[in-house]
Parts: sequence; C-alpha cells; structure tokens
Amino acid sequence: MNIQFRPMRLLGIAAIAVVLGGCAAASVAISKKDLDVQTKTSTAIFVDPVPRPQRTLYMDIRSGVQEFDRRAFTKFVKEQFATNENGYKIVDDPDQAHFTMLIYVLNLEKASPNAAQAALQQGYTSGGDIAAGAAAGAVIGSNRYGYGAYRGAAIGGLAAGAASLVADSAVHDVTYMLVCDVSVREKAAKGVIVRKDTQINAKVSDAGTSRQTVSEATDRKEYRTRIVTTANKVNLELPEAQDKMFAKTAYAMSGFF
Repeated sequence: MNIQFRPMRLLGIAAIAVVLGGCAAASVAISKKDLDVQTKTSTAIFVDPVPRPQRTLYMDIRSGVQEFDRRAFTKFVKEQFATNENGYKIVDDPDQAHFTMLIYVLNLEKASPNAAQAALQQGYTSGGDIAAGAAAGAVIGSNRYGYGAYRGAAIGGLAAGAASLVADSAVHDVTYMLVCDVSVREKAAKGVIVRKDTQINAKVSDAGTSRQTVSEATDRKEYRTRIVTTANKVNLELPEAQDKMFAKTAYAMSGFF
C-alpha cells in the first residue's frame, strides 16, 4: 500500500513546493519593490572652522572603475557644495584652495550587503584593492532569492523544480555598492609644521617584498575616511540607481565642511 500511494505523496510535495516557491518570490518582490539607497562613512571628518574667505576647496576625483561616470559624479558633488549653507566653494586652482579633497572610487558593482559592510569596516586604504576583503565578506553578485531550500523539491518531480527555477530567475534581490576613499587636506596655520610619515610596502618578486619609509614636513593636515553607498531593489539595474547613489555620496562629502 505504501508503494501504491507513493506517487501521490510525491505529487503532494511537488504542489507544496510550487506554492511556497511562488509565495517566497512574491514576498521578496513586494518587500524590495522600492529603491533603497544608504550611505555610511567609516570615520567622521571634522575640519577646523575658518573665515569665509578661506572656505575654498580644490577637488580631484579619480577612478579605475570602467562603469563609474566621473563627469556625472562631479556634477553632483559641485551641486552639493553650491548649496552648502556654510559657504564652501570649489575652485580650480589647488594653490589657492585652503582645502583639498582627493577622491578615489574603488568599486561600483553588484555586491552582497555583507560585502558592503566588510568594505566599510576596512576603512580608507589609499586606493588599495578591496576585492579580497569584499569577497571574504560575502559572494559578490546579485542575491537570488530562495535559500536553496526549495530546490530540494526536485524530489517531488520536474514540476516543482521548474517552478522553483522560474521564480528564482524572475526575482533577483540586487544590491549595488559604491566605495570611495576620501582624503581631505587642510592648510595648517602659519608657523605650524606637519610631519608626515609614510610606509610603502611593495612586492618585488615571488621571493620577497620591499618596504620604504618616507618622512616629510608639510603645511597640510590630512583626514581620511571611506564612504560606502548601497542601492537595493528587486531586479535593480545600475542606471536606475546611479543618480541617487551619486547624490547621497556627494551629500556625505559636503557634510565634512
């Protein structure tokens, strides 16, 4: 008798898997239907207050990321400073600027939320590669819904497997991550000398590395931080998220002044 009713039991399992798979995908589609953009800073920057004539800033934006639109990002940063209530202005001459802000964009790609958190915790790395840290945090790429549990419904037959595959391929919980390392340099007051020690480690061959230590006197104080902005939505594409990600990142940068 058990053998006689086994097909019916398997079909029942398949039917349950179909319903649960569809409900799970629908739940994600509803909960992630709106674009959610968040910006976090690894370390707060507080520049010294200066008289209004000295509230000038020279900005240099660099990136090795092909997908990053430098021109569009620059536009958003300039718009934020144009409306800065403290009166800071962007100028073209670094020698005339009291502040210099150097921005290096390390990443603009799909990533898991854990990868974004790992990038933030790593902090400023002076343009270093964070791919290894992000990969350690979580697998980079879009997060397909399903947890893998419903894939086991293949026990119930091809119908359950096909239903799970359709739901899985139609609903993607996608997160994009923008990572910027920011260095803000401020002219020191007259008579103040800032000593800067820099250590450079480089691999010279498979057999070893080289370490350099550079000490210099400068008239600039330096502050460093990392800004990580994430955008999350079902089936999200970069063009839909880019402007809002750029705007929020630019807002965070203008907030240092």
